[in-house]
Amino acid sequence: MSVSHGSISRPTFEPPSREDTRAQISSANDAPLYVDLDGTLIYSDLLFESFLLLIKRNFFYIFLCVLWLLRGRAYLKTQIAQRIDLDASLLPYNEELLAWLRQQRAGGRRLVLASASDRGLVQQVADHLDLFDGVLGSEASHNLKSRMKLQAIEQDLASHGFGNRFAYAGNASPDLAVWESAAEIIVINARPAILKQAEKLRTPSLVIAPRPFRVRQLIKALRLHQWAKNALLFVPLMAAHELQAERWLSTLLAFVAFGMCASATYIVNDLFDLASDRAHPRKRARPFAAATLTIPFGLALIVILLPLSLWLAAAISLSFFGLMILYVIVTLMYSARLKQLAIVDVLVLASLYTHRILAGGEVSDVVISNWLLAVSLFMFLSLALVKRCAELEVMSEGGRTSAAGRGYRTSDLSYLISMGIASGFVAVMLLALYIDSQENGEMYPHAEVLWLILPLMLFWIMRLWLKIARMEIHDDPLLFAITDRASWIVAFLVGCVALAASFGGWT
Repeated sequence: MSVSHGSISRPTFEPPSREDTRAQISSANDAPLYVDLDGTLIYSDLLFESFLLLIKRNFFYIFLCVLWLLRGRAYLKTQIAQRIDLDASLLPYNEELLAWLRQQRAGGRRLVLASASDRGLVQQVADHLDLFDGVLGSEASHNLKSRMKLQAIEQDLASHGFGNRFAYAGNASPDLAVWESAAEIIVINARPAILKQAEKLRTPSLVIAPRPFRVRQLIKALRLHQWAKNALLFVPLMAAHELQAERWLSTLLAFVAFGMCASATYIVNDLFDLASDRAHPRKRARPFAAATLTIPFGLALIVILLPLSLWLAAAISLSFFGLMILYVIVTLMYSARLKQLAIVDVLVLASLYTHRILAGGEVSDVVISNWLLAVSLFMFLSLALVKRCAELEVMSEGGRTSAAGRGYRTSDLSYLISMGIASGFVAVMLLALYIDSQENGEMYPHAEVLWLILPLMLFWIMRLWLKIARMEIHDDPLLFAITDRASWIVAFLVGCVALAASFGGWT
C-alpha cells in the first residue's frame, strides 16, 4: 500500500498486495476501525450543510439557532437535524478513503462511523453507504467530540467485547485526543500541522493528503467572468454620448462595487444550491458543491466582499447605495426562494440585468429613456430564458424530467423556447420604434444608419436560439457570448453603426 507522510500533494491510492491484505485482515480481527465523518469521510461538514438547508427553508431560523446554541452545540445539532431533509447520496465523499474502507470491510474488519454530527444524520450516511457495522453520533445532551468521542468508542468496544485496541481515522485537532489512545492511526485530509502532531503519537498506517488549494477554484467561485454583466452600468453613458471623465470614473468605481457585491451573492447562491448543484451533471464541479472550497471559507468571503462593496457604494453616492441594497435583497430572495418559481425566476433575472442600467444612470447622473428600459427588459428576458432552456436541454439529454431546484419540467422546453424567441423579437421591434423616433434628432444626426442594427440583432438572437435547438449552448448565455467569435463580430459591427449614425453629433 502506498502511504504518504507529510506530503501536501494528493496521493494515488494503490490496492494492497496479497501479503499486505493478509496483514490487514489479521490486524482487523484485533482492532475495529472507527471513522470520523466531517472532513474525513466527506470533504464537508454536516453541521454547516444542515444549517444552510435550514436557513434556506426559512431565513428566520437563524435567530432560533442562536438560542439553541446557548444550550450547547449538541442541542443545536439535534434541533437542526429534526427540521431538515438531508440527501446523503449527494454529499462530497472522499472516494479514495471509501475505496480503502471497502477493502478493510472485505477483509473482515469491523467499521464504525463515529462523528460529532447529529446521530440521526450520521445514521443516514451509514445507511446510504451500507459499509459500517455501527454508528456513534451526538445527541441532544452529548457532543461527541474529542474526549467525549473517545469515551463513546471505549464504551462501544467494551459492549462488543473487543478490549481496548482500536484504530481511528480522523483529520482535525479534536481527533488528537482519540489518536492518543488508538492502536492504529489513519490521517485523512489533515493539515500538515495536524499530521505532524499525529506522527509524534504514532506512525500513521495510512495518510491521504488534502486536496491542494488552487487559485483557479477561488476565481471560479467568485465568478469573475460574470463581472462582464456589470458593463451594463456604462450603457447610460454610451447611450447619452457622455464623455466627461469624472462620470466615467464614478461608473468605473460602481463597476468594481457591483462586481464584489455580485461575487458575494453568487457565493450565497452556490451555498444555498449545494444539493441541486451536486445533482447537476456540470454544476457538481463548482468549488463549493465539490467541496474543493469549504463552506466556512465561502462564508468568510461573503463577510469580506459584501460589506466592502456596500461601503464603496455608499462612498460613491447614497442613491447608488440604496440601489445596491435593493439588488442584494432581491438577489438573496432569488437564491432562497424565487429561483424555484417557474416564470418568476426569469422575470427576476431580467429585472436584475435592467437594475444595473438603472444603477449606471444614477451613478453617472444620466437620465435613462423609457425606450432603453423597455428594450433591455425584453432582451434580458430572452437571455434569461436561454439560460433555463439550456439547463432543461441538459436534463432532457440525461433522461431526467425536471431541473433540480427549479420549477420547470423538461416538457416545458418548447413553451420556454417560444417565449424566449418572442421576447427577443419584441426587443428588436422596440429598438426599431426607438430608431424611428430618432429621425431628425440631435442625438443621431444620421439616424437612418441605425436601421442597420436591426438585421445584426435579429441575426444574433436567431442564431442564439438556433444554438439552443442544436444543444450547442450548455448553460450561461453570457459565457457563450464572451467566447463566441460571431457575437464579438456582431458587437463590433453594432458599435460601428452607432458611431456612423452619431458622427458629428457627439458633444
